[in-house]
Amino acid sequence: MSNQKLRTTFLTAIYSLLILAGQTSFGANEVDFRENVAPILQRHCLSCHNDRVRRGGLSLHSAQATSKGGESGPSIDPSDPDASYLIDLITPTEGTAEMPRDEPPLSEKEVATIRNWIKAGAVWPADFEIQPPVLWSLKPLHRPTVPSDFETNPEFPIRNPIDAFVAARHKLNGLEPAPEASRRTLIRRLYLDLTGLLPTPEAVESFVSDEDPHAYEQLVDELLASPHFGERWGRYWLDLARYADSDGYLGDSMRRHAWVYREWVIDAINQDLPFDQFSIEQLAGDLLDKPTLSQKIATGFHRNTLSNTEAGVDLELYRTKEIVDRVNTTGMVWLGFTFGCAECHDHKHDPISQKEFYQIYAFFNNANETTAKVKKPWENAEYEQARTKWEPQYQQLLSELKAYENTGLTKKQQTEITEILNKYKKTTDLKRLSPFYQTKKAGWKELSAKLAKQLQTKPSPPATRAPIFTERTKDRRDTFVHVRGIYNRPGEKVSPDTPFVLPDLSSRNQTPDRLDLAQWLFQNNNPLTPRVSVNRIWQHLFGQGLVSTPNDFGTKGAVPTHPQLLDWLATEYKSRGWSRKAMIRLLVMSSTYRMSSASNARSNPQDINNQLLWRQNSYRLEAEIVRDIHLTASGLLDRTIGRRGIRPPLPAFVTDVGRSVKWPASQGSERYRRGMYIVFKRTVPYPMLMTFDAPDATVSCSRRERSNTPLQALTLLNGPMFFESAQVLGKEMHEHYPDDFPSAMNEMFMRCLGRPANEREQNALSAAYSDLLQVASQNNIDSAEKTSPQLTALIQVARIIMNLDEFITRD
Repeated sequence: MSNQKLRTTFLTAIYSLLILAGQTSFGANEVDFRENVAPILQRHCLSCHNDRVRRGGLSLHSAQATSKGGESGPSIDPSDPDASYLIDLITPTEGTAEMPRDEPPLSEKEVATIRNWIKAGAVWPADFEIQPPVLWSLKPLHRPTVPSDFETNPEFPIRNPIDAFVAARHKLNGLEPAPEASRRTLIRRLYLDLTGLLPTPEAVESFVSDEDPHAYEQLVDELLASPHFGERWGRYWLDLARYADSDGYLGDSMRRHAWVYREWVIDAINQDLPFDQFSIEQLAGDLLDKPTLSQKIATGFHRNTLSNTEAGVDLELYRTKEIVDRVNTTGMVWLGFTFGCAECHDHKHDPISQKEFYQIYAFFNNANETTAKVKKPWENAEYEQARTKWEPQYQQLLSELKAYENTGLTKKQQTEITEILNKYKKTTDLKRLSPFYQTKKAGWKELSAKLAKQLQTKPSPPATRAPIFTERTKDRRDTFVHVRGIYNRPGEKVSPDTPFVLPDLSSRNQTPDRLDLAQWLFQNNNPLTPRVSVNRIWQHLFGQGLVSTPNDFGTKGAVPTHPQLLDWLATEYKSRGWSRKAMIRLLVMSSTYRMSSASNARSNPQDINNQLLWRQNSYRLEAEIVRDIHLTASGLLDRTIGRRGIRPPLPAFVTDVGRSVKWPASQGSERYRRGMYIVFKRTVPYPMLMTFDAPDATVSCSRRERSNTPLQALTLLNGPMFFESAQVLGKEMHEHYPDDFPSAMNEMFMRCLGRPANEREQNALSAAYSDLLQVASQNNIDSAEKTSPQLTALIQVARIIMNLDEFITRD
C-alpha cells in the first residue's frame, strides 16, 4: 500500500471514530457544528459540493461524504488542522482564496470557525446532513400579500397592486416618487412601447385636450388592438428566437421562406394567443393532437438555429451543434438558466449536471427538419395580379408568330410550328424553330426573341415551404452524454428528463417527448417560467427587468429588486390565463409606469440608478424603431403587416464584401416598410441595424445592448434613408408653409417630438434657418442648377430636428 493510500485510510478511520463519538466535548475551542459550521458550509460550499454536484469528487453534505474526501484525498485532518486541505483552500492569500470559486473569500472569523472545528475533532452530529442553499428563483411560487403599510401620496395614487408594492419600498427607503409625466409624454411613451410608431399631431392634441377620465385607458385599449402591436412585441420575441433569413457560417445560404415563422409570431401576438399555448406550439406544435398548419409553422422557432451547408462539413457534428443550441435556447428563454455551461461538465455555479443537460438534449435528438406547404391569400392575389398583367403581352406575341402559318410555309411546317407554340407555356427553348429562320428569318427571329424574353418573366405560382419540425418515428436515435462535450465520444446513455432541482416531469408516455417538455414548463409547480416571462414584459416597459439579468436566474445572475412584486406578477400572469395583453395593460395602467422619467424630477441621491423605481426610465429606442419613427414622421412608412422581407438599398462597399452577396433593392413603397422586415443575412447584416445594437441572430438575445457612439450620430446625419426622410419632410413643409417658417417648424416638432417648440428652441432654429437660407441663396447664385433656397433651408432644419437626441429617445 502506498504512503498516500495508507494516510488516507488512517485519516478516514480516525474521522469515522470521531463521528461515532457524537457530542464529545473538546474544551474551550469547542464549536457547535449545527449553529456555527453548517451555515458556513451551506452558504459557501454546498452549491458545488453536494450530494448531486461533486466538484473534484468532493461532497460536504454529510459526515460520510466529507470523511471520504475527493480526488485530492481527504479534505480534513483532525490531527492537524493547518495541514487540512480544506483550510488551505479557504485561507486567503493577498486577498484571494482558491475557494469558494468566483466569490469573495471567507472572512477571518469564518476561517477560524472551520479551523477550530477541525482542531476540536471535526465532530459531525450523527445522521445530520446539510442541504444546498435553495436559489431564490427555484423556491415555490406563492402569491404575496399586497402591502398596505405605505403613506398616501397624491402625486403617486395607488391605481393597482403594482403601485402598492412600489410605494412600500419607497417608504422603506425614504424615496419620493416622481410626479406623473405630461400627457404629451404619456401618449408618445404608449405609442412607442405598444406599437413602436409615433402618434400623429392630431392624436396628440386630441388626447391632451380630452377631459374624459377614461381617456388614458381608452388609448391603451386602442393601441393593444392595433395590428402594429404584434410587430412591436413580435420583434422582442424574434430576438429570443434568434430569427434570421440566412443559415449563417461561411456559406450563409438564404432561407427564402423563413418569413412565414415571423408572420406567425406577429399574428399570434396580435391575437393574444396565451403565452403557454404560444410556447407549447413553438416547442412541440407538431406533436399536438391533429396539429393545424399554424401549429406546425410555430415549430419554426427552433429552425432558426445556424446551419452549416458548406460542402465537406461533418454533418453529424453540426447537427449536434444545432441541438445544443436548442437546449441552450430553451433553457434561457423559458427558465432563465444558462444550460450551456453544462455541455462539457457539470455546471460550475447552478444546480445543473452534465447528465441533465443531455437528458434535455434527448428531447430534441429525434426532431426531423422538414417543411410544410403554405398558401397565403395575399400570395395568390399577387400571383393573379402579375399573371393578369403578363398574359396580354404573351398572347399578342403568340398571335404574331401564328401569323407566319399563312406565309408560304408547307402544311407540315405549319403543323410543326403550331405544336411548338403550344409548348411555349412549358418551355422557353426556341431553338427548334431555327429551320424556319430561312423562310422569314428577320421577322421570325425578332418575334422569337421577344417571346423568349416574355416567357422568362412569366410569374410562378406561389410555392412557399415553411421550415418546421416533425418527430422521427423510425430508426430513433439514442442519446449519450458527450464526454467533455465531444460529440463522437459517447458516455452514459440517457433518456429525456428535466433537471432534478425543478418539479418532476409529468409525462403522457413511457418515454417523454417534446410535448411533455413544453407542457412541463407550464406546470403549476414550476416556479421559473412565470417569473422569467413576466420579468421580460416588465423589462420592455421599464427599460430594465425587476431581475436585471433576464437570461440568468441562477447564482451568478442578479437578484430581484422587488421579489414580492415579481412573484405577485408571476401569479397574476397565470391567473389571467397567460394573456400577454392583459399583463401589459395592467402594467401601463399603473402609476409606476406613468411617472416622469426626468432624473431631476426628484432628488434621490441614495438611488441614482433608479433600482427602486422612483421614476420611469429614459432610453434610446431600438435599431428598427429608430428607422421606423423617421419613416413615420416623414410620411414615407408603408404599414403593410407581415409578408416577405425587404431589402433597402445598400452601398456597394457592403455588397462587394463576402461571397455571393446579392442584394436586389426593393422597389416602390416596399422599401419603406418597417425595420423588422429588413432581410437579415447573418454574414452581411444591414449596417444601420448593427450600428444601433441589433443582435447578430447567432444566439438567443433576451436584452439588447445600448451603446452611444459617434457612428450612430453620423448614421443619423448622413444615412441615405435618414436623409431622404428629412428631404420628404422638408418638401412637405415647404408646400404647406412656403412663407411661414414658424408654422413649418412647429409642425415638424409635433410630428417628431409630439410637442411644439419652446421659446428657446424657436429662437435657435429661426437663427439657423436664416443662416441656412442665406447659404442656400448664395449657392443658387453660384450654381447652374436653381433650387428653392427656402426648400433647401427647410430640409436642413428637418435634419436638425431629426438628429435631436429627444427624437430617438423614449421618455
